[in-house]
Amino acid sequence: MTIPTINYLTGIHFGVGSIGLLSDVLAEYSVERPLVVTDRGLLELGFVEQLGVKPAAIFADVETNPDEAGALAGVAAYREHDCDGVVGLGGGSPIDCAKCISLLITHSEPLEQYALIRGGAARITANKPPLIAIPTTAGTGSEVGRAALVTMRSGQKLAVISPHIIPDVAICDPQLTRGLPPLLTAATGLDAISHCVETFCSPKFNPVAEAIALDGLKRAWQNLPTAVQTGNDINSREELMIAALEGGLSFQKGLGLIHSLSHPLGALTHRRLHHGMLNAIFLPHVLRFNADACPEKMRRMAETTGVGSAAESLARASEQLNESIGLPTRLRDMGVTREDLAGIPAAAMADHSTPTNPRQVTEADCQAMLDAAF
Repeated sequence: MTIPTINYLTGIHFGVGSIGLLSDVLAEYSVERPLVVTDRGLLELGFVEQLGVKPAAIFADVETNPDEAGALAGVAAYREHDCDGVVGLGGGSPIDCAKCISLLITHSEPLEQYALIRGGAARITANKPPLIAIPTTAGTGSEVGRAALVTMRSGQKLAVISPHIIPDVAICDPQLTRGLPPLLTAATGLDAISHCVETFCSPKFNPVAEAIALDGLKRAWQNLPTAVQTGNDINSREELMIAALEGGLSFQKGLGLIHSLSHPLGALTHRRLHHGMLNAIFLPHVLRFNADACPEKMRRMAETTGVGSAAESLARASEQLNESIGLPTRLRDMGVTREDLAGIPAAAMADHSTPTNPRQVTEADCQAMLDAAF
């Protein structure tokens, strides 16, 4: 399978009030009986009612870190109610789950065979029902991303990656994020920042993605504190949603060690660790680890965020940012124990994000990052 170097092929409706376009978008794709995939919290808060359409079914049993069992349950709901399209409503978890549901409607089980590290990209075709993504957080960028992160039956958190699972349309309405609590605003915002940082530092050639990532980093860094402190500020909410979108668009360059470490920790079902919080903790440590591998990029990121011109100043500033917006700064603050870290270095080495880290990584390096972050 030959994948183009640069590819941005999804439609995006962006702006306050754009949620009102959903009925028109569904009609354009001849979807009359959509399955809405969301989570229990958003369902109880009335977000489905805000869509302005009557779904054929609602699937809300999405875990904080989506898993294969949840995707299969969603497939069953889709078939039971004779649906003809999927709407993913929420943060990265519901949207990633929606991607997998859409895939498994026309692709046979098990889901793990479609994971990138299992050679799955070649098995994924464009034969799948329409998928519309509507983010209610500003973090993952999954609404425009070509990946879905899912905990498989094997217990591994793996990435299903293909241009074919990019949502057909993303509807990004900043108004949907105004009610997001401060801690979740902070965590999802740091998720967006980590995406922009890691894609910018990836050694793969894609200057278009680098420019997008740097712009996203600037917007998120400048507006996250205001969005955390003043949740109803629509300007900061809009800027954060643009930043998250740009982080998702720049995924084309690959990620790095922050995600290599956070992915297997996120698969610990007995901890239910928030992905954005994990990324926030690892960010300063990985910046220091990678500093000598891409000094010019470190300088540009430091200058873009207004914290100086050195990698260390950027690392220190990221620690200060985490503290100022109330995020945990150590793994043990999230309830992680030393026992939980067993096996994480090996899993991080096998993660799809490791090859695009700007500095070559060993298992010992992964252990050192975990020790520093603990």
